[in-house]
Amino acid sequence: MAITLRILVDRLTQTALPHYAFWVVDHPFPADGYSHYDRTWDVTMADLWQLWQEFFCQRHLPQVSPLSVAPCLSLGLEDHLSLSMPSPLTAGSTSERLMQNLGMGLWNWIFDGPLGQTLDRSLGLAEGRGEPLHLQLEVCPAELIGLPWEIMQPQPGRPPLALEPHILFSRSTSKVEGLRQGDRSHALQVLLVVGDDSASHPAVSARELQLSEEASLLKQLLETSLPGSGNYGVTPGQVFTLVRPDRELLLRTLHQGGFNVLVYAGHGVPAADGGLLLLAPGVSLSGTELAHSLVGAGVKLAVLNTCWGAQPDYRQDQVIPRSSLAEVLLHHGVPAVIAMRDSIADQEALTFIQTLTQALAQGQSVARAMASSRQHLLSAYGFNHPAWTLPVLYQHPQFSGELITLDEGITRLPEESITPDHTPVVRALNNPSQRWRLQAGRLTIGRLTTNQLVIPEAWVSSHHAEIFYRHNRDRQGLARDYYLRDRSRNGTYYFDGQTWRHLHHQEVVLPLGARLRFGSDQGMEMEFILEGDIASRSTQA
Repeated sequence: MAITLRILVDRLTQTALPHYAFWVVDHPFPADGYSHYDRTWDVTMADLWQLWQEFFCQRHLPQVSPLSVAPCLSLGLEDHLSLSMPSPLTAGSTSERLMQNLGMGLWNWIFDGPLGQTLDRSLGLAEGRGEPLHLQLEVCPAELIGLPWEIMQPQPGRPPLALEPHILFSRSTSKVEGLRQGDRSHALQVLLVVGDDSASHPAVSARELQLSEEASLLKQLLETSLPGSGNYGVTPGQVFTLVRPDRELLLRTLHQGGFNVLVYAGHGVPAADGGLLLLAPGVSLSGTELAHSLVGAGVKLAVLNTCWGAQPDYRQDQVIPRSSLAEVLLHHGVPAVIAMRDSIADQEALTFIQTLTQALAQGQSVARAMASSRQHLLSAYGFNHPAWTLPVLYQHPQFSGELITLDEGITRLPEESITPDHTPVVRALNNPSQRWRLQAGRLTIGRLTTNQLVIPEAWVSSHHAEIFYRHNRDRQGLARDYYLRDRSRNGTYYFDGQTWRHLHHQEVVLPLGARLRFGSDQGMEMEFILEGDIASRSTQA
């Protein structure tokens, strides 16, 4: 069980330059009292938020303070970035610096004071117990809900808060209905609902013809993420699909199916009370109606692949409180909700949902699976791409985050002895029994023990490289391609079938059978294969 630190942000004044307060409402040191801190949302923060929206957002929210507009108009983007933060900027693209600056600005806004000391003490206690710290942020002012709090980072070179390996991050609220006691689940039971998204496409008829194919594709991706009883000691999960259902069919299926996860993919319309999900032409379901149905059916996690599901609505430049779909579901007692803060591309959503489902099926908590999937998005698309910032996790304060309980009657085999077919692995050529599997579609490589593949060689960097996959469409449908990305000082060497090539701060498609050396052409030689292959696919040099 993770140690919890929950911080609440609320507004103190209604002046033009708003004043906010922070409280620690739950932490592991109750005898020490609860920390309190307050500060203004100043022009620097307002300008950074405005610039970030201009650069990364498709749907802008009203400004927190009307005083923040003028400085942005008088300064160019590069000039403003150079003045907006007191610390020196690192080299990188404009988008990367903007991402980093807003992340550090949000961190300093909350943790540059007594709350930072509380965070450090809580982290120390959690690390001493060998447990993660679950950091929950409760944002009460409606105008601050749309901010990307997940990108907070303390300084350049440190991971963002939502990717910190010792922290599980989620948003939460204390204004919720109590959780109902549900039955223990030993496997994921997923209801996949593919709704109507023709409203965003002029060619409605063509879209209708493709919808069933896309539903089958998403169902296939989810099912391949669910391990069978021979792997990981987990009972096989199931995926049930509804395509453009009417209201009665959806509600009846929810209450009769025994599902613990709902995945919705389709169009949604932001509005008060969670807006509307467009299930089929002329058929919609409000966020409030969905919330009551999910709670009544005992669904523990709702994953919403619809635009702006985690962003509030607004009217006449005023943000509507408690209007995002994610907030409405949580307020009514749904234990956990994952929704998108902005519009997400189909390819990014497919990658995220598959890696999330795979991690959940392996018994990871919702927050841990969320962090793994977010890291995979960052690895696949890069730090300066907004994809990894889009998913937002809301978790009920009473929910432990555990979706399934592994069956204690099933013996879990040691990691080294599991040899399923079609599992990508890296193995050492001088000792083929040494092999490292991709976990949730990703393998990190480096000298530090926090990596999945640790190589204690002097020329290997702390965080040297990573192998991951992307789903790419071809004429036959969706294909999984593996990539090697180098992040090191000395580079990575790979054999292309004819000669050894040097890769440095780049990424390449990694074919099965490729041979690898990390940091030096004299390093330990490894091979990327499918586990179960008897013979190496490598071409001998």
